[in-house]
Amino acid sequence: MSEIKQLKPQSVWENFYEITRVPRPSKREEKIIQYLLDFGKKHGIETKRDAAGNVLMRKPATPGMENRKPIVLQSHVDMVCEKNADVKHDFLTDPIRTYIDGDWVRAQGTTLGADDGIGVAAQLAVLTDPHVKHGPVECLFTVDEETGLTGAFALEAGFFEGEILLNLDSEDEGEIFIGCAGGEDTTATFSYTTVGCPADCRAFRLSVTGLRGGHSGDDIQKGLGNSIKLLARTLHYLAEKLPIHLFGIEGGNLRNAIAREAFANFAIAKGRVEELTARVGEMRDWLKNEFRTTEPDLKIELLPTDASSVVMEKEPQERLINLLLALPHGAVEFSREIPGLVETSTNLASIKKIEGNRLFIATSQRSSVDSAKDYICASVAACFRLAGCTVEHSDGYPGWAPNPESPILDVSVEAYRRLFCTRPVVRAIHAGLECGLFLEKYPRLDMVSFGPTIRGAHSPEERISIETVQKFWELLLAVLENAPMA
Repeated sequence: MSEIKQLKPQSVWENFYEITRVPRPSKREEKIIQYLLDFGKKHGIETKRDAAGNVLMRKPATPGMENRKPIVLQSHVDMVCEKNADVKHDFLTDPIRTYIDGDWVRAQGTTLGADDGIGVAAQLAVLTDPHVKHGPVECLFTVDEETGLTGAFALEAGFFEGEILLNLDSEDEGEIFIGCAGGEDTTATFSYTTVGCPADCRAFRLSVTGLRGGHSGDDIQKGLGNSIKLLARTLHYLAEKLPIHLFGIEGGNLRNAIAREAFANFAIAKGRVEELTARVGEMRDWLKNEFRTTEPDLKIELLPTDASSVVMEKEPQERLINLLLALPHGAVEFSREIPGLVETSTNLASIKKIEGNRLFIATSQRSSVDSAKDYICASVAACFRLAGCTVEHSDGYPGWAPNPESPILDVSVEAYRRLFCTRPVVRAIHAGLECGLFLEKYPRLDMVSFGPTIRGAHSPEERISIETVQKFWELLLAVLENAPMA
């Protein structure tokens, strides 16, 4: 039996453990959808799903609570699938291997999926725990939040009935969220030409690894390293003095994760290897000093690799390196109204080779101000176009405007104060939540978002605080028990 099943609150942790055993990558949620449908059938819970795969379970009020307004509990079922390069794990078949590390639950070399598996687990506990007091409850489980908010986009009006929604997808215990940023992806295709690899060359693989990574909404302002940017800086420094011949580059993975690892393959004349090693060492020392506080495990390594018969021509190679240097990454503006809140940001998420002599580069922009979001998307697109790329923008998703007069906010704040003898922080979040899309289709919704403390989301450093799961559960029960009267 897994040790996490013995943690308190036991009903939540037992459900979370079972969820970690069900593969649920974004866009491949068929197994977790079936798990939820089977769960509803097993426990005699009214359950339905829509064409997108969203699942809704409905439970009547406990005796004496029938006069409360119905509440919708909502979480997303998909998880970000990131692992360390030296870890063997198939996210389509293998369960997540969890373990307890002091006050934290972690996974062995992969993302944990607490984002948002712990919200799903809490909903299932509410549906089955006989000690929970609540009015009419609907539990909404959405798909593909992490890579496109597909489930929320596809949600049809009338799928649920409640006019109060508790989003259980926040990651800071003690904080209640009443707003979030909107976002949009900007992607580009970079085409290049090749020539034969010069004679008498040796091939090397340059790697940037050991970075913490993180959530491009929650962590973008923390001064973390982006492996693609650090790789570009190193390549630029090398190319200033040495004739390197690039024949491969890749880095990052998901649009909403800060890139942790990046790699470049190139050839260089045998007589210049000593200079190459020296310049890589210089850049390594500089970057490790720059990032000594935020990225203590940064590694920049140069290792021999297999040669290639063709390499990138000099002109497109220069354009590519300059593009990766020029692309902005990080917090762009902070809110002028809410101290400390990132207003606008951009994430250089990934670069990958695709069919033909082409590279696909993905970026993601966020802002709580629509005009600022449009501006940073245009800025990123301008960099791409100047480098000769073809550019596409996603449809984007709306932000969630704060409502300080929210009745369910009052209930939540008072419940927290009564339980823990302190007032929670009420604020907006820079990360995107599905709430903005729900509000478009259900304009009368009254919403808040809260959750336990999760750190390192979207990276193998993801971990969840055991103590705060108990507090999260107690707050959820108190809000349900004190829901507004119908």
